[in-house]
Amino acid sequence: MGPKQPLSSDDVEAMIADGKTIVIYENRVLRLDSWLHRHPGGDKVVFHMVGRDATDEFNAYHSDEAKALSRKFQIGRIDGVWKNFVPPIQGGFFRTKEMIDEAIRFSAGSSSRSSSISSGSSCDDILTLNGIVAPKRHDSFDSMTDSEEVQKVTIVSPSVREPPACAELMAEYDRKLVEHDLKKYPSLDYRTQTFITNKYRELEAMLQREGYFKCTYWGYGSECVRYITLASLSYYFLQTKWYLLSATCLGLFWHQLMFTAHDAGHRAITHSFFWDNIIGGLIANYISGLSIGWWKSSHNVHHFVTNDPVHDPDIQQLPFFAVSTKTFNNIFSTYYNRLIEFDAVAQVMVPIQNWTYYPILCFGRFNLHRLSWEHLLIGRGPRHGEAAWLRYYEIVGVIAFWYWYGYLLVYLRLPTITARIGYVLVSHIATMPLHVQVTLSHFAMSTADLGVSESFAQKMLRTTMDVDCPAWLDFLHGGLQFQAVHHLFPRMPRHNFRAAQKHVIDFCKIIGMEYCIYGFVDGNKEVLSKLEDIAKQASIMAECTNHMKKDAMSGLT
Repeated sequence: MGPKQPLSSDDVEAMIADGKTIVIYENRVLRLDSWLHRHPGGDKVVFHMVGRDATDEFNAYHSDEAKALSRKFQIGRIDGVWKNFVPPIQGGFFRTKEMIDEAIRFSAGSSSRSSSISSGSSCDDILTLNGIVAPKRHDSFDSMTDSEEVQKVTIVSPSVREPPACAELMAEYDRKLVEHDLKKYPSLDYRTQTFITNKYRELEAMLQREGYFKCTYWGYGSECVRYITLASLSYYFLQTKWYLLSATCLGLFWHQLMFTAHDAGHRAITHSFFWDNIIGGLIANYISGLSIGWWKSSHNVHHFVTNDPVHDPDIQQLPFFAVSTKTFNNIFSTYYNRLIEFDAVAQVMVPIQNWTYYPILCFGRFNLHRLSWEHLLIGRGPRHGEAAWLRYYEIVGVIAFWYWYGYLLVYLRLPTITARIGYVLVSHIATMPLHVQVTLSHFAMSTADLGVSESFAQKMLRTTMDVDCPAWLDFLHGGLQFQAVHHLFPRMPRHNFRAAQKHVIDFCKIIGMEYCIYGFVDGNKEVLSKLEDIAKQASIMAECTNHMKKDAMSGLT
């Protein structure tokens, strides 16, 4: 099999069924099995692109060197239009070569097909041909549109005499959200999505030509002044025994530093894998006690499957928060490789999540420490290739952090146990605005799965919102208020986001899509409204469950 050999959809499907990792890039078929354990961005992001045209995702995240390297893995090419499969990690089913051959023979010998049956999967419908199961891909080449399917659903209510199954009640809620998005956003048909993709690529090329992807190093000048000022104030107040003020300044110092760590994690500072990881590890691990490797692994997946309740770790926040009713059904997280249960704690916390949102975010940094240690100890990051050294660099960094912060500062410099506890709490709580910033741009946005025919650009805009603020206040948000711009162009340095925003707004007008932007106060209201809505659904779910239990106990069911 040569790199120039044309391959059909059936050829690719059979290879994936055989366990091969196949991705389409610029109509070239790439087999990435030998690269998975060496991929600096982790294997999960690759798994989410299996069987799909990953051209826009690949270009958005990779350098010219990585794009050239991809040719080493080419095993064929695609002629004509490619129709995406649902990747195996997302529940896609793939036929083996033998199954495909038998299906072709059956089709040739019969003028009629067997009726379709439901697979029971949220990702896939399946067809049965003479006992052979074949995937029906979620694309807009089918005769019935997703919106037409949604309109056939009967609306149910917990107030009816004989309540429906509670899971079906929540499924209906999700189906109505899908229906809403299908009406609100551009059509998923091939022509529309191709138009959006082409316009997105034109925009990206223009921004490249205009220098928007070049780092404006002078932008870090004022930031370094803030870093030095906050660190100096923290040290001064520590010396004068104003411990809580010292802790507050230290927390604000960490808060500001993480914006630069974010840049380094996206290789947006030097564009060098080595040097950006050195910078990111120094800030995140040695100074802040967090793992840059964990953040990159989690954040990369977040960017590829933004706001998907089953796949995006950034919105998998049970037992404290839920932004989708899908999480009420004990989802299996494909990122953490474990069941995330809607347990007894979640059943108490989710119905009141709009009230506990800010208090719980005050303690969000403690959870980041846990996730960082879990990532480093288990060794979830790449263990081979150019990223293999990062884990050991990080472990040394986190140990160094706890030595200077936990031992030299908190244990030796603070006189009492009360002062120590207070210092740790205040320094960590002071970083809370960062957690608000991170959740603000996504919690209120769509969590619907519109299928694999949706273009990269449309999905990023549908699941992300910007926060409006005057330019002089950018330092408080760290540039991350331009999340829509960032998700479209993740390698763009954040100091260029504000200038690029006007081009993205024009792009949205051209493709007929809303550019979602709110002021900080209104954005918070949107998030709280979404949390309240899901909280109400959780209460309805509990009411439905209790009602059915009572009926069962009384012999009515």
